[in-house]
Amino acid sequence: MNGIRLPSADGGFRLHRPSAAPLGPYACGPARSRTLYAAVHVAAAPPSTPGGGGPVVDWEATLGFRHRLWAQGLGVAEAMDTAQRGMGLDWPGAAELIRRSAAEARAVGGRIVCGAGSDQLPPGRVHPLAAVTAAYEEQLAHVEDCGAGVVLMASRALASAARGPEDYLEVYGTLLRQSSRPVLLHWLGPVFDPELAGYWGHDGLDGAADLLVALVGEHPRKVHGVKVSLLDAEREKDLRRRLPAGVRCYTGDDHHYPELIAGDGERASDALLGIFDPIAPIAARAALALDREDPDGFRALLDPTVALSRHLFAPPTPLYKTGVVLLAWLAGYQEHFTMLAGLESARSLPHLARAYELADLLGLFPDPELAGARMRRLLSGQGVEA
Repeated sequence: MNGIRLPSADGGFRLHRPSAAPLGPYACGPARSRTLYAAVHVAAAPPSTPGGGGPVVDWEATLGFRHRLWAQGLGVAEAMDTAQRGMGLDWPGAAELIRRSAAEARAVGGRIVCGAGSDQLPPGRVHPLAAVTAAYEEQLAHVEDCGAGVVLMASRALASAARGPEDYLEVYGTLLRQSSRPVLLHWLGPVFDPELAGYWGHDGLDGAADLLVALVGEHPRKVHGVKVSLLDAEREKDLRRRLPAGVRCYTGDDHHYPELIAGDGERASDALLGIFDPIAPIAARAALALDREDPDGFRALLDPTVALSRHLFAPPTPLYKTGVVLLAWLAGYQEHFTMLAGLESARSLPHLARAYELADLLGLFPDPELAGARMRRLLSGQGVEA
C-alpha cells in the first residue's frame, strides 16, 4: 500500500505507511471483573434534499455502531456528551435516540445507560430552580420509561441557577427520591464544559467532592455509581476511596484510564469513556485480560491507546467528538464525515491527520485501504495532495 503524505502542525509533511495488520473481528460477552461503557457518537448524514436544513441523524449507521459495541461485550452510554448533547443534539433528538437505542438493547440483551439532564430549557438565561428540577424529572421519566439505566448528567442550567451547595442537594435529592432504580451521578469538570465551572456549589474541587460524597451518603441505595470526568487521576482515586460500600466509581478520565481501571490493589474504577467508542476492539480484549487476572496483559493492550486518546481530547477538550466521528468514518462504520451542527470542521487538518495516523498504528481500521482512501479524499478536499 502506498504511503500517505500527512500535514503536520508546523506546516510540513510526513509520510505514513498504512498498517498491514489490522485487528481482526472480535466478539465476546461482557467482562466479569469490570463494568465498561462506551459513550457513543451519533452518525449524521447530509439532508436528502437540497436546502433541507442541517445534517440529520443516520439511524441505520448510528444503531449499527451500537450493535458492534454490544457484540464486543461493552455497554453503551447513550445520549451523553459524545453524542453531541448540547453541541448539536437537542432534547427531542436525544429523546428519540434514547428510545431507539433502548429498544435495540432489549432486543439483543445489551447493557445500556442513558443521559438525563435539563437541556430542553432554553440556553442563555437563568431559570428558576423549580424549572430545572422539572426538566430533569421529564428526562429521568423518559429514560426509565424506555427501560434504560439513568445517568444524571451535569446541568448547565443548574450551574447557572444554583445559589450554593444546598440547591444541588435539593435538586438531586428530589430526583433520587423519584428514581425507580439506582442511577449514576455524573461529575463533569469544566475541562469538558466550561459552563459547569463551580459545579456542586464550590469553586474548589475539595468542596465539590465533599458535597458529592455527602449527597451519595444521604441516598446510598439510589446511587449505583459516580462517573468522574475531571482528567485528574489522583482526585478520582481519592473520591472512590470515600464512596460508600457498594457505590461504584466510573472513570471518565480519557487521559489516565488504564491505571484507574487496573486499580491500586484496593480499589479500581469501572469505566464510562468516550475513548472506548473508537478503541472498542482493544478495550474489549483488555477487559478479558483482567478477567484472567492478567493485569500486565491488560496494561500491554490498553496503555498504547493513551497517545490517541490524549490527542483526541487535547484542548479545547469538548471538540474531541470531531476526532471520534472521523475515526468511525475512516473505519467504514458510516458513510459520511458529517456531524450535527457542522462540528466536522471544528478541528484542524493536521489534528485529524494525526488522529488517523495514531489509530492506524493501533490497527483500529478493519480495512486499512478504505481508511487510507478516505483520508486521501479528506486531504484532497482541503487542497492537500496526499
